[in-house]
Amino acid sequence: MSDEHKQVIEDPFCTECGSKNTEEDENRGEICCIDCGLVIDANIIDQGKDYRVFSDGEGTNNERHGMGATYTLHDKGLSTDIDWRNRDSSGAPISGKMAGVFRRLRTQQRRTIVKDSKERNLVQALEELRRLAGQMGLPASIREEGAFIYRKAVDAGLVRGRSIEGVVAASIHAACRLHKNAWTLDEIGRFSRTGRKEIGRTFRNIVRRLKLPVYPSKPEEYVPRFCAQLQLAPQIQGLALRILSDSRVIRVSAGRGPTGIAAAVVYMCAMMKKSNRTQREVAQAAGVTEVTIRNRFNEICEALKMDRSNPSYDA
Repeated sequence: MSDEHKQVIEDPFCTECGSKNTEEDENRGEICCIDCGLVIDANIIDQGKDYRVFSDGEGTNNERHGMGATYTLHDKGLSTDIDWRNRDSSGAPISGKMAGVFRRLRTQQRRTIVKDSKERNLVQALEELRRLAGQMGLPASIREEGAFIYRKAVDAGLVRGRSIEGVVAASIHAACRLHKNAWTLDEIGRFSRTGRKEIGRTFRNIVRRLKLPVYPSKPEEYVPRFCAQLQLAPQIQGLALRILSDSRVIRVSAGRGPTGIAAAVVYMCAMMKKSNRTQREVAQAAGVTEVTIRNRFNEICEALKMDRSNPSYDA
């Protein structure tokens, strides 16, 4: 675009009569002079949102059409996908000849959608990432973060010599830590197709090489998930978070595993609210032993000077 054309759009004036009394017609994409009628500029690009409305009822629901770009697909969701159903736009079945044509088109589509070994690796890895995140019940934000971390690991050459499953599980673990949705390596290892040691080793390498701002997990990050698994009321979760923020409990937590501390506090709060859960139930939800829960429970009761048989807490 020339400088003269930019000036006409930014500060329109009539080149015929010199008037600045102009009017823009958004429907026709033109700028006209009101005094002499000269069309100063035409084919102006509409900078507004590309809303599509197909019926009167959709007039107030102005949303962009089409799927947004996502890191969880190897092409970010920008390629064309041919539907597997042999039906036309009205839902009627197509002829056998056209079905054969579309079958050949699908085959060619599958062959051309992946250009090289890097994209083939990405297709397999992101499919494993969606499977793992689905079994763990992770939200879309963590899935996107995990896919983004895996792509950065591929660009940094961190996948070479390691299993795809291990790098995917490590990327998911890093995304969970970044979003304060803590999962232990043992928990991820139960859903993954690789072992805990490989996930931990790959996770530490990714964090170090990509310089991710990952910090040690805190007991508070485990409480919502433990309470959801044990089907406890929101009041119990709120009480547990208040207890964990107490400075006396923070001193006791130093050097202890966060899962054991969180499990003990959830067990304690369930006792306070008369929603008793056995130590075995809490231990299974938290992935720790009953002995760990008893030891942490006794230490917290001693720090808060509470009766172990009938604990109560006043902030």
